[in-house]
Amino acid sequence: MTSMLDGCTPWPEGFVDRYWAAGHWRGTTLDSLLRGWALEYGPRTALVAGGARLTYAALNRRVDRMAAGFRLLALRPGQRVVVQLPNVPEFVVTVFALMRAGAVPVVCPVSQRAPEVSHLVQLTQAVGYVGPATYEGFDHTAMAADIAARGPFLRRVFTLEAPGTSSPYGGYTTDPSGCHYFPLGSVDAPPAPALAPSAGQVALLLLSAGADDASPLLVPRTHNDFAYQVGACAGAVSLTEDDVYLAALPAGSGLALGSPGIIGTLSVGGTVVLAEDPAPAACFEAIARERVTVTSVTPAVARNWVEAVEAGEALEASRAGLGSLRLVQTGGDAPPHPATAERLAPALGCRVQQVFGPAEGPLVLTDGTALGAEGRPLSPDDEIRIVGTDGKDVPDGESGELLARGPSTVRGYYRAPEHDAASFTGDGFFRTGTLAHRTAGGGLVVTGRRRTGQQPAQAAPTH
Repeated sequence: MTSMLDGCTPWPEGFVDRYWAAGHWRGTTLDSLLRGWALEYGPRTALVAGGARLTYAALNRRVDRMAAGFRLLALRPGQRVVVQLPNVPEFVVTVFALMRAGAVPVVCPVSQRAPEVSHLVQLTQAVGYVGPATYEGFDHTAMAADIAARGPFLRRVFTLEAPGTSSPYGGYTTDPSGCHYFPLGSVDAPPAPALAPSAGQVALLLLSAGADDASPLLVPRTHNDFAYQVGACAGAVSLTEDDVYLAALPAGSGLALGSPGIIGTLSVGGTVVLAEDPAPAACFEAIARERVTVTSVTPAVARNWVEAVEAGEALEASRAGLGSLRLVQTGGDAPPHPATAERLAPALGCRVQQVFGPAEGPLVLTDGTALGAEGRPLSPDDEIRIVGTDGKDVPDGESGELLARGPSTVRGYYRAPEHDAASFTGDGFFRTGTLAHRTAGGGLVVTGRRRTGQQPAQAAPTH
């Protein structure tokens, strides 16, 4: 069995054999999958952002050339690179290019600032940072320069410049700490021979939603487990090449990236529309213009959209323009407020699906209602337990903490053994911190979060 990145907890060999035998894991890396999608869907539109459009063939070419550029600039397989970009095509290109170069993207929301980004650099020993030169008035390049000056790891900063602007750090410069600065657009070289990484290795590191803001926890997702998740989820929501997915949430969030999100949509030849602002006016206009069929939102965004429709704001681009929508997913740590849930489907005129899917992996999709929704785990090999405060399984219908293990649920955080002890049982179940109950028919109903300060259930081991 191929070893994962140092600092990660692998699946036990028996489980690896089980997931391979079941066909869940197939041994193909995410960037290799993109090559196949480009061959199959080449002239179709893959990405839309504002007035920019990128076909599958063009996306794969850009990934190929950027990956070669990263390798030319001495990024080596296994090295970590923090990626902090908004919802722009460069986010998708960069993440796939880093994977194709053998590096590991550390996906970081663009809203994070120096304390969080510095922690990620130190924790992962990241040698690179990719971010906007400035974004919404904040100087990301200066932040990266300060982090580089304070530690020994960060030595390459790649900046996405706004059109018609240039950064004082850009243009292949080096600062006194020995950190090199490159415009992201200049990372380009003739494609090099493909690497042959193992799909059992870590593809990317995602932030856990349950992490302390000052010390984010990272979730290591392998090519095998993440490819399985996005493919299974795409099938579960019946995505096809005719679907158009609106990424209204940050592209690096679990819901927008792979539930099925951006990568799931690309896997079937659909089109991804990237929106930098989840506000109703901007998203409604994009839905109407691009004939969006599927999107995903948090309960807070859902509430804003419902209120905008009911208030008649942007009416021409709202109710009439939302007619192409067939599915809106709502995701978060808990169901939307009942009042919002009752109004959501009528306001948007489409099916609503509730999604429970933390970055750690267990994914539960509802059968299509947002209020009191009953759902089932994504995989037939997902093992679910509902346990009480004594750590023992509770009867059907009784609420307890949801524990899960399966082919797309990780076995531990990255370099965080103290958190692993609190968040994972000795036999590999992830303690989600989410309250749920099981119905008599075997379905799951997610009801809320464990109270702050409440100790996790010390689950009794299974046999």
